[in-house]
Amino acid sequence: MAEAQAGPLTSPDVALLEATLLPSLERHHLRLLAHCLRTLQQVAGSHAGPLPPRSALLTWIAKQGGAAADAEFQRAFLTQLERGALQLKELAASQGCEPLALGIGDLITWAEAEARARLSLASPAPPPG
Repeated sequence: MAEAQAGPLTSPDVALLEATLLPSLERHHLRLLAHCLRTLQQVAGSHAGPLPPRSALLTWIAKQGGAAADAEFQRAFLTQLERGALQLKELAASQGCEPLALGIGDLITWAEAEARARLSLASPAPPPG
């Protein structure tokens, strides 16, 4: 597991994500998952341990400028964070760590492995000969 940095994605984080050979839609999903990870780390104030509880997410979202005045946006953002958190939890469990301990490198490794698995299912090897 790579060392994670709490807070927004940095330029080096984005450069790592963009340097993958993943198709653009998969890179977009990876960026969203990375943003979710950094947001959850920021809410928790830590890059270790379990995911923050829903109450902490709600409190954090309510303090985010314009989001505080838009209840519909708050609900949609919470839903997206919770969906991302579920993916992060599953990924962390497969690596034997807590979700907030994941790093950008872990997400890239996972996304590239998923892409290779899809490609191997989609295009079987040609017959010998």
